[in-house]
Amino acid sequence: MDWLTKLPGFQRTPYGFEWRLLRLMPTVLLAGTLLPALMALAGRFFITASNAAELARHIQLFDYVMIGLVIFIWTAVLTVTIGCVIVWLMKGPAYVADGFEVSHSDLPKP
Repeated sequence: MDWLTKLPGFQRTPYGFEWRLLRLMPTVLLAGTLLPALMALAGRFFITASNAAELARHIQLFDYVMIGLVIFIWTAVLTVTIGCVIVWLMKGPAYVADGFEVSHSDLPKP
């Protein structure tokens, strides 16, 4: 028995926007990681405060915000990637879902 019987006469849908998004995801992931890291590094030079304890608190808060931004971007990239893969799979070839004859399909029991 062949489990992966393709549906006869099915025409594949051409790939579209999902491929452009999927190709863009590594770039977004890299930029979404490096830019907040560079901003956190730059924050050490541009954040000012009246004393050392306040300066350390502001820098630490800014670092936490940048870490949160990186995690948000990673989550968004993962979500969009999963969506693109699902659309890509849905546009693939169609397979016969249920090729078995069911004995009571025309005459259900009362």
